[in-house]
Order: sequence, then structure tokens, then C-alpha cells
Amino acid sequence: MKIWDLYAPLYAKFMGADDKIYQMMYQRIPKVIEGKRVLEIATGPGLLAKEVAGYAKEMVATDYSEGMIREAKKGSYPNNLSFEVADATDLPYEDNSFDVVIIANALHIMPKPEKALSEIRRVLKDHGIFIAPNFVEKSENKRGDLWNKFLRLVGISFEHQWTKDQYENFLVTHGWRIVNSKEVVARLSLVYTENVKA
Repeated sequence: MKIWDLYAPLYAKFMGADDKIYQMMYQRIPKVIEGKRVLEIATGPGLLAKEVAGYAKEMVATDYSEGMIREAKKGSYPNNLSFEVADATDLPYEDNSFDVVIIANALHIMPKPEKALSEIRRVLKDHGIFIAPNFVEKSENKRGDLWNKFLRLVGISFEHQWTKDQYENFLVTHGWRIVNSKEVVARLSLVYTENVKA
């Protein structure tokens, strides 16, 4: 967590180069969350939450890093959005309490992402939607290779280096049925998925 506290003030600037990825999510996610109670895990500085929360009935955006949550609380954001420190593998919420759960670009940095998936399943309503966009490996993406090397240099490493197929298989193996999947190629390649409990 210390590394993310350290880089929290710079994170939004780093991610600005992935505008293509975020624009796709900003267009799609409001349609899925409209009028619903939403939990976001690993919100970072709250970029996604601040953009889409206005469409939800209520949105709780969490991160394991206190530094990230401090950054997220800066600036203006919708009244129905709150930011909280929470551990994705031990969420402080009741069973079946959210209509939608979002975790964007975080499962690959977790040592045991299956624990987060188990907690997501617990807090998500039975007919809820789990939105899980995640960076994936793409061998011909040279910009992504350079970005990965830079991240390692500053102390940030990916615990899992999934391809699109491997990532989707990981979700299915851990009890999810993918109902929508789209690959977006930017500096890092991303697979956007919407899932329901299998």
C-alpha cells in the first residue's frame, strides 16, 4: 500500500495518457449503473467514480490506499458519491448490498485476486452486474512493454500478466459469466467485461 500512497498525487497525470480507455468506460458505464447502488473497488484518485457517479442512485468508491482516498476527496464530485478506505479482500459491507460492483485495472496487481472476487460475489446482489475492466498483455503492443518496464523501475509490478483469453478464463473459473466483453488497445491493452454470477 505504501507505494500507492506515495504515487497517489501523480496517478491521475500518469493515467491521462490512457484517455482512449477511459472515454470508452465513461460512455458505457453510465448506461449500466443508472439508478442503481454502486460500489467501486480500487478507485485510486476517483477519476472513474467522479465521471459516472451522477448516473447512479448512490455510489461508494473505495481504495486500500489512504493516500489515494485523500486525493479522491479533493475537488468537486456528485453528492451521491462517497469515498472510503476499504480492503478489496475483506469488504466492510453486508451481503447482497450493491446492484453493481466495479473494479477497474486492479485485479492484476493483487497477489490473491480470487479473494477480491469472492468478496465481490458476497456483496453483489444475485442479479447484479460486476464490471471488471483490466489491463492485459498484448505482445505486439510495444508502448505497453515500455510502460511496464517503467512501472517496474519505480517499484510497481503486476502480480499477474494475463492475456485477454487468460483473464476471461480467470473470471469464468471463479464463478462469473461474461455477458459483455470488449478489448481496447491503448498504451496498455485493456479488456472491458461485464459479468453476472454463474
